[in-house]
Amino acid sequence: MRIVLALLPLAIFGVLAYVFWAQLQSGRDTSVIPSALIGTKAPTLALEPLAGATLNGKPMPALTDAAIAGKLTLVNVWASWCVPCRQEHPIILELSKDPRLTVVGINYKDQNENALRFLGELGNPFHAVGIDPRGKAAIDWGVYGIPESYLVGPDGTILYKRVGPFDEKSLEEGLKPAIEKAMAKS
Repeated sequence: MRIVLALLPLAIFGVLAYVFWAQLQSGRDTSVIPSALIGTKAPTLALEPLAGATLNGKPMPALTDAAIAGKLTLVNVWASWCVPCRQEHPIILELSKDPRLTVVGINYKDQNENALRFLGELGNPFHAVGIDPRGKAAIDWGVYGIPESYLVGPDGTILYKRVGPFDEKSLEEGLKPAIEKAMAKS
């Protein structure tokens, strides 16, 4: 009995090591985090606007359901304190130039002045920005961590989700095909 008890930790370690090894060999992309929201209606948007932000010389509109209704929309969750948000911002700026796409932002747990400074320094790609000071909207959208982006169809259905910053690979293999597929449906 003593030998069995002495070997039990070794046996447990062996089983766990095998399970971890099998996961590594599975070829599954561990950076992909599935979303239960894909294919469902997007959560309601009723966020206050980023105070002091402007769009074409006019006050930035609030982020509401009306702001995205009937449009293929990229919803980007970002913050000024988020280093990866800063890294992906040039890509978001480029995406905002695509006439097929409306880009809106949810400013997550940020200070208003810092968010304004971020957009002032790096440029404003957003047609509307809503503030989420307590993270309630982020919870509704199933945000794991920022930046995160969601492609929402004209009918309000979530078509695609990206966890983490966009890079060239994620654009070419993820977002652009999702945009093309959405455009083919309309």
